[in-house]
Amino acid sequence: MKNLLLTLSVLLTFTQVNAQEALITIGDEQVSPAEFKRVYLKNNSGEMVEKSSVDEYLELYINFKLKVMEAEALGLDTNEVFVEELAGYRKQLAQPYLTADGMIEELKQEAYKRLQEEVKVSHIMIKSSPTDAPEDTLEAYKKILKVKKRLDRGEPFETMAMQYSEDPSVKNNKGDLGYFTAFAMVYPFESAAYETKVGEVSEVVKTRFGYHLLKVNDRRPNSGEWTVAHILISTDPEISKVSDPEGKIKEIYQEIQDGTPFETMAGKFSDDTRSAKNGGVLPIFGVGKMMPEFEAAAFALEKDGDISEPFQTRLGWHIVKRIKKDEMGSYEQIENVIDKKVRKDGRSNLGQVAVIKRIKSEYGFEENPKVLADFYKVIDSSYFANAWNVAATEGMDKLMFSIGDRELTQADFAQFLDQTQRGSRKMDLRVLINQRYQSFKEREILNYKDQQLEKEFPEFKALVEEYHDGILLFNLTDELVWSKASNDTAGLEAFYEANKGDYRWEKRLDAVIYTLKDQEISNQVKELINKGLSPDTIMKIVNESSQLNLRYEQKKYEMKDNPILKEVKWKKGVYEFPKNGRIILVHVKDVLKADTKKLNEARGLIISDYQEQLEAEWIEALRQKYEYSVNQELLDKLKTELN
Repeated sequence: MKNLLLTLSVLLTFTQVNAQEALITIGDEQVSPAEFKRVYLKNNSGEMVEKSSVDEYLELYINFKLKVMEAEALGLDTNEVFVEELAGYRKQLAQPYLTADGMIEELKQEAYKRLQEEVKVSHIMIKSSPTDAPEDTLEAYKKILKVKKRLDRGEPFETMAMQYSEDPSVKNNKGDLGYFTAFAMVYPFESAAYETKVGEVSEVVKTRFGYHLLKVNDRRPNSGEWTVAHILISTDPEISKVSDPEGKIKEIYQEIQDGTPFETMAGKFSDDTRSAKNGGVLPIFGVGKMMPEFEAAAFALEKDGDISEPFQTRLGWHIVKRIKKDEMGSYEQIENVIDKKVRKDGRSNLGQVAVIKRIKSEYGFEENPKVLADFYKVIDSSYFANAWNVAATEGMDKLMFSIGDRELTQADFAQFLDQTQRGSRKMDLRVLINQRYQSFKEREILNYKDQQLEKEFPEFKALVEEYHDGILLFNLTDELVWSKASNDTAGLEAFYEANKGDYRWEKRLDAVIYTLKDQEISNQVKELINKGLSPDTIMKIVNESSQLNLRYEQKKYEMKDNPILKEVKWKKGVYEFPKNGRIILVHVKDVLKADTKKLNEARGLIISDYQEQLEAEWIEALRQKYEYSVNQELLDKLKTELN
């Protein structure tokens, strides 16, 4: 957001006056006493109200409104860049009205509670994709139900996993996923894991990967986050040329036990070349991030510095050293991290589902789902090649659903289908149409609510208008005042020539101020000054033994620039002053008379003054161009009321 807007413009709001007599009339717009009082108090909260301050604010208010009126007269409010910028701000302002913040907070609290525990889970999965045809999805569901019945009869979970699970990893883990915590799995799977008791099997769970049955094998407190170092001797002959990896790792372990630093052995022998360069140190990790055997060995180390015995994983043989363990923080400490994960995670969809449900109830939602089937007949595989022609839906105009006073027909959905066909992934056409319809429906429901915000929430309407006027003011002021003053070379020079008497140097010293470590250094510097050496050369010589011996500043000083200058005789020479345990040495090279500043010497100040003149001239022109009036009687009453 542009900070300059907020100084005045973004804080003002203007409304049409109907029933109330106008305090201010500017062009065709009127402002009531109540409205002026509201914006005045908004911008002067906590301050003592004086009648003079009301008058001053009134002038600012009129100036602001005249500038916005001029911007609109010039068509700046229809400029494409302005329209896009305002739309972006409005979208941000609308978000709180279109999201379920309460639901997000519940999900964050739930996630934090789950993060305090780790669950050890085995699962059986029957694959099913969201893009599968309904009959294929049904077949997968029937299959998982058969497995559930056999488990309910007491057949071993591991046996059923090996026989039926379509998770490719089952060959290696027999369905055992090990320990994990919140955010490690998709949300429905995570929820089933945390809601099922140890030793029990869950009900059927649907995720985007398919249907699942979970068995919870164990629960334990959160293991924290670990920093460890390791040494790896690979069992892959293409990585390691060692003929006996187990024997090699045991030799290394014995060397460490005999006193050779772990880091040294990691650097010399570890086949993990990336971590070996850093003494074997690995990136910080928590549960579920490493192989189960590796985690088990690392988590068993009780103290920082403890070293494991050699152990094997599928990568080879390891030794692990514990560097540091960080416990999980409080909710307040990690809330921001949880918030980001919740909003990126699929669980955040629950918030949108809740919002859409609320909007449906609020405005009344009616649907005619049967007419969706008409689209099954007019969409074919050409859709996936971006070659489908929306003309195939000509004549289809049945009502699909309504929200409030808005009706959406088949023709509206057909246009949506046409707009979204590019890049469509191949799937069953009925599934595609159903998914697109769901997206279309959600979009239109949210859009309808978005379109009601100005009507239903006066504070939202006022805030959008503030941004509208503020952006216009910023853009036009930048064009006519700020940028013009900087870029108008001829105008700036003319302004300087007409006002150069306002830009004066006081009497100045061309001097070098040295700050020195002690008297010995000061004596050395004075000798070097007498030899005519430059400050840079002096600093190189004096600071050769220590960079703390000397520092200096050289420029043309006015008296006000440095308090020490009040103690200096304003004539050429070298002056020494003890200050706070150090020595200040002032070398006065010349004394300069008071003089007029050149344009380049006061450019920033001159530009600022030129901007003030341009703005004053602009406001005067606007007050001549547009009619405005103030009802003095109402203004006096308002001043009395404010006091």
